Amino acid sequence: MNNYVTLLGLIAGVLTTVAFVPQVLKTWTTRSTKDISLGMFLTFCVGVFLWVVYGFLINSLPMILANSITLLLALIIVYFKLRF
Repeated sequence: MNNYVTLLGLIAGVLTTVAFVPQVLKTWTTRSTKDISLGMFLTFCVGVFLWVVYGFLINSLPMILANSITLLLALIIVYFKLRF
């Protein structure tokens, strides 16, 4: 049963993380961030960082991996927002 729970967590993590890839690619190629809310992304980054910490505290590999990658992608968008 535990393997199914871990697999479910990994699949959910992959899907929610991959959802950010199109936004990163679009922002990179268009160099436009006018429709992106900096406040939303900064708040989101803090929340995802806390999920990473929580993942370490409960020793959840799916939570640590998915949220670490999501945080990286969200921070890339924040960087683009500040740069462009």
